Amino acid sequence: MKALLTSSGIQNCSIRDALEDLLGKPIAECDALFIPTAVYPFPGGPGMAWRALSGRGSSLLADLGWKSLGVLELSVLPSIEEAAWVPTVRDADALLVWGGDPLFLAEWMRRSGLTGLLPSLTDSSLRAGERASSTSG
Repeated sequence: MKALLTSSGIQNCSIRDALEDLLGKPIAECDALFIPTAVYPFPGGPGMAWRALSGRGSSLLADLGWKSLGVLELSVLPSIEEAAWVPTVRDADALLVWGGDPLFLAEWMRRSGLTGLLPSLTDSSLRAGERASSTSG
């Protein structure tokens, strides 16, 4: 499994280059899924998630020019059949995990089934994310 962990998204050319190097192709040719789940326990969490997704947040992760960008909200996955979301995760070139509460994120990764799915993903998939902290946004 490939992973890129940053403390504030993709903020400069060297981090962007490292991301593309791990992806093995330009960002513009990659499909990504954005996971905002960890930010919800904080006051204003839904607004912070929207700002991050819309490119109006303080850190760049979703607004990098992906070929396609979807949202993978872990807290709803237990109520959806795996056949509806697992293929999308398998087909993604990158999973973008935004910062927030790491314990909350870990719990929803487990409850959603994503933790169990990760080891079966190909090495061509990349997990990228911000360092989880109580001050993310």
